Amino acid sequence: MFSIVVGARPNFMKIAPLVRAMRHAEVAWRIIHTGQHYDERMSQTFFDELHIPQPDVNLYVGSGTHVYQISEVMRRLEVEFEQNRPEAVIVVGDVNSTLAAALCASKLSIPVAHVEAGLRSYDRSMPEETNRVVTDALADWLFASEPAAVENLRREGVAAERIHLVGNVMIDTLLSHVDCARALKCPEKLGLEPGRYTVLTLHRPSNVDDPHRLESILRAVRRIGADLPVVFPVHPRTEMRIREFGLEELTAPPECLAIKPQGYLDMLGLVASARLVLTDSGGLQEETTALKIPCLTLRENTERPITVELGSNRLVGWRTEDILAAARQILDGPRHQGTVPPTWDGHASRRIVDVLLRGRGTAGQRENFAAATAR
Repeated sequence: MFSIVVGARPNFMKIAPLVRAMRHAEVAWRIIHTGQHYDERMSQTFFDELHIPQPDVNLYVGSGTHVYQISEVMRRLEVEFEQNRPEAVIVVGDVNSTLAAALCASKLSIPVAHVEAGLRSYDRSMPEETNRVVTDALADWLFASEPAAVENLRREGVAAERIHLVGNVMIDTLLSHVDCARALKCPEKLGLEPGRYTVLTLHRPSNVDDPHRLESILRAVRRIGADLPVVFPVHPRTEMRIREFGLEELTAPPECLAIKPQGYLDMLGLVASARLVLTDSGGLQEETTALKIPCLTLRENTERPITVELGSNRLVGWRTEDILAAARQILDGPRHQGTVPPTWDGHASRRIVDVLLRGRGTAGQRENFAAATAR
């Protein structure tokens, strides 16, 4: 039996195809939800839309500081793992729950599989970067979504037999749901014309907690919106900061349509029909690459370089004029669609499960499965 640990919205899209692949392979699993995201729209809606089985256990950790979340997840997971000891623990992405689960499993001598391993921004001011580096140092299987991630792990001294280039589980989910998402006609419901609007997402503390940066981004958005309406699903943290800094007028109609956070299908439908996406999200860099939608990433680095090298993504930072110049280049010029990485073909989850099944009893893991389950 494998334990799959999730805690935040990006994790849910990544485990959905894994669960399907495990069910097809007749592999037993147990889903543990740490409760890092506890808002209905940020959590339960995704389980419903992606047909993920209800978690076997919810730890209800909730919000708090990074140290609080990580320590609470570890404390509560220890009880779960000792009562229901798995063959291995599968963690995905780079949120606090990912790191906490890897640490807890490692201390209990349970093998760890990290899905989306090896991604690096080389910006240690990002909390996610620490989570990635430490989780990869602890993992027994490291499942990479792109070649640069493999190279990062090799440079860090990870043994080649532990690294597996399998593709992108997020794209597995996207490809299996995009037709359904388009059929919902979410843009039309909001009064938007497909191909004639911009999507904005904004949530990283480095952008939204700095009043100067946030205002700079929103001023660019306001000016883009004068030519091409901007639909803005507002993250709760961002909404709070906009009010705190007195920037509400920059997200007002008609240039900007601020709406509540969307479920997976509605959000995918919005992105799939957009002319342009502005984001500081890692996942949207990948999704726009798969959909060949021009994307401007409001950061100065990315842990997903393949989206820039092959895809339709471009790093523009947070300064108003830089964002506007890049947007004008896209909107006034020929459409740059990029190409989709070859392993982003919808079969990453199947490859992961194949590797895990071959790993049962294979030498070179911290403990083989038989020893892990015998304790």
